[in-house]
Amino acid sequence: MRVIYVEDDDAVRAAGCQTFALADLPVDDFARAEPALARLTAAQAVVLVTDVRLPGIDGLELLRRVVAVDADLPVILVTGHGDVSMAVDAMRAGAYDFIEKPFAPERLVDVVRRAIEKRRLVLENRALKARLAQNSGVAGLLGNSPAMCQLRTLIAELGDTEVDVLIHGETGTGKERVARGLHQAGRRRSGHFVAVNCAALPEAIFESEMFGVEPGAYTGATRSRAGKIEHASGGTLFLDEIEGMPLGLQAKLLRVLQERVVERLGSNRLLPLDCRVVAATKVDLKAASEAGHFRADLYYRLNVVTLLAPPLRERREDIEPLFKVFCLEAADRYGRALPAMPVAIADWLMAQDWPGNVRELQHAAERFVLGVWRPHAHSPDAPDSGLSMPQRVAAFELLLIENALQETQGEIAGAAATLGIPRKTLYDKLAKLEVDVTRFRAAPPPAR
Repeated sequence: MRVIYVEDDDAVRAAGCQTFALADLPVDDFARAEPALARLTAAQAVVLVTDVRLPGIDGLELLRRVVAVDADLPVILVTGHGDVSMAVDAMRAGAYDFIEKPFAPERLVDVVRRAIEKRRLVLENRALKARLAQNSGVAGLLGNSPAMCQLRTLIAELGDTEVDVLIHGETGTGKERVARGLHQAGRRRSGHFVAVNCAALPEAIFESEMFGVEPGAYTGATRSRAGKIEHASGGTLFLDEIEGMPLGLQAKLLRVLQERVVERLGSNRLLPLDCRVVAATKVDLKAASEAGHFRADLYYRLNVVTLLAPPLRERREDIEPLFKVFCLEAADRYGRALPAMPVAIADWLMAQDWPGNVRELQHAAERFVLGVWRPHAHSPDAPDSGLSMPQRVAAFELLLIENALQETQGEIAGAAATLGIPRKTLYDKLAKLEVDVTRFRAAPPPAR
């Protein structure tokens, strides 16, 4: 990540370059805006620091042109005393921050480091979005682990075969996503995808909901209505939690699957069943049938091809990328800025068992974005038992720093005094722990 620095005063520019060099921040400096503008692209890993008053294109015009190229590229304006109100207006136009002359070198480095962190997150999020779009053709089944790559390959191969499929996987592993992937990969993609939770459908209304009814079939049946099986004609019928279906109803479903016909309640007319059947379970149906809890004949009828939705603990290399994707989705959904992720979060994520699998990970990401869950905090959601001693030390250090920043509203000198450490040490720790100081700073008062 580089700094593009525009300053027409040679002495000031040299001092700024020295400041960046001492802070280990690579810099490209320019005396005018025009050559700097030619260097900027939408995908570039840079931040821009520019004086407002420049010969030719001034800093405000440079800001407007940069925003037109990439609205997420951080632009930091350097202003004189008389330019503060103008700088506030520029921030409304898209500037990241402004620094008033004269300024301390630490102030410049602090703002630039925060801008670099924001730029890094933006570019990382764009890469995650591209990855999400690339995999969305297979029901959004994300992950580059061997198990997920094999699963996506099988879905693509089975898509057009019309064979009925049984999906086995623990809760939260994405069994419905696998079913939707089979639907989208096959010739029936233009038809309905009808999902039925067999365990949640009351037995009293199972037949009417699944098979449909004719007028007079029972008290209150006044009109014809197609059932879910009939509605799935031309598409895919997804039977989720098939193990929860009562035994008496399993026999009726078995006849439908064997004969490929459905008969509405109150009717003697057999309607052809023209849909693909995909069932899902989180238990061993063979063992359940041997124990008498599931019909063996229905099990063998469903078990033509079995796909396994792998648990998260068996594809740990996917955990951190998935968490970042879910954070990005949650930020878009809730209209929140994406929080900076502590360095230790990757180790913490990998240390968890995730019994709720992808669903649990997604909910953790949503809580993280909403600010109601911190992976380093001492809470039932974040036990310390899975962390090594260095990870616990880093997590506790992060907690102390964030508490100090909260008390001082993001003021570095005050936070360093509270912690009893030099400002340089605090700056180094902020960079190492990737702390976004702007989260703790009070919003500026509205302009009058």
